[in-house]
Amino acid sequence: MGCDHFRTDVSYLPDLERYLSDLLRSRERLMSAFEADDWARSEAMPSEEEISRVRRLINRVKADLDDLSDEERAQIEVAVAVVRRGRSVMLGMPRVGQPLPDVRPWRLP
Repeated sequence: MGCDHFRTDVSYLPDLERYLSDLLRSRERLMSAFEADDWARSEAMPSEEEISRVRRLINRVKADLDDLSDEERAQIEVAVAVVRRGRSVMLGMPRVGQPLPDVRPWRLP
């Protein structure tokens, strides 16, 4: 959000809204953490600037959607569903199974 090269589109709107909710929840949790030192709380606290930036971004995307006709909005919704479905594929590190137990304990390694 703070990077000049950051770009987003309507397909990220649910993610942005979820991120904003996470920021607000974190802020509330930290405000209610009485045992935390002030310095620790302020370091961990999401900044008002970041929260405002995310809110502005969400509002801009929603305003752009509001400017569309019903037909254009329907086309966007179909395209977003396709993009988000493709984005849900996880191509992370392959999982390596646990080694099988040695069924021949008399064998030396």
